[in-house]
Amino acid sequence: MHQHRPVRSRVKTVSVKREGNRWYVVLSCDEVPAEPLPPTGAIVGVDMGVAHFLTTSHGEHIANPRFLTAMADELAQAQRYLATFPKRTRQRTKHHRAAARKVAKLHAKIRRQRADFHHKTARTLITGHDVIAHEQLNTAGMTKSPAPKTDPEQPGRFLPNGAAAKAGLNRSILDAGWAQFLQILANKAESAGRLVVPVDARDTSRTCPECGHVAKGNRLTQAKFACTACGFTANADHVGATNVLNRARLVLCDVA
Repeated sequence: MHQHRPVRSRVKTVSVKREGNRWYVVLSCDEVPAEPLPPTGAIVGVDMGVAHFLTTSHGEHIANPRFLTAMADELAQAQRYLATFPKRTRQRTKHHRAAARKVAKLHAKIRRQRADFHHKTARTLITGHDVIAHEQLNTAGMTKSPAPKTDPEQPGRFLPNGAAAKAGLNRSILDAGWAQFLQILANKAESAGRLVVPVDARDTSRTCPECGHVAKGNRLTQAKFACTACGFTANADHVGATNVLNRARLVLCDVA
């Protein structure tokens, strides 16, 4: 058995799960003592993205590893081979079972790589800052497929609705795993005595941090921000992270 860490406090539940040929035992404990980290006096805002996994209000970019994209060819080949088996023979031959195990093994590898990256990135933020602010994201809503558009002039036909482009964006968002990362960040912050502040995500990339002007035209491209009112220019992701930090400070002032 490979034990992740010592068991502390009283075990309340025990869950056993299997991934491929690996078995895991998950222990849920009650009243686990926190391990607070020494204070740093630092506060940071982070902007989640797909071009960069995240950008901090300090201007630091964390690259998006794109684990699913990196293994897309190998995974597609394994899935194509699995699909060649007729339905009547599935789960009946050792070759089909081996092909299914290979696909499951690749998916499990991607999940482990993504989780490891999330844990390490969250740990870096927690270690270096007392307060971490992030956008309050609705990942499920952001990855919904666009509604079909019927053609009023041709009944039974549909107009282009950008579904293909949206599907690519959805894959990138799900590959980044924002929801899992933010949950890991919250858990680590609670254990370390840090504070995580979610803020309203609306217009964080369209608001000028210098004059406060909000306009769709402020964001010229994915990477460039240029305020149409005062002329302020900067990296768009850095602007988003700065606005997240500013909103978090307002929240903290209201709480105080």
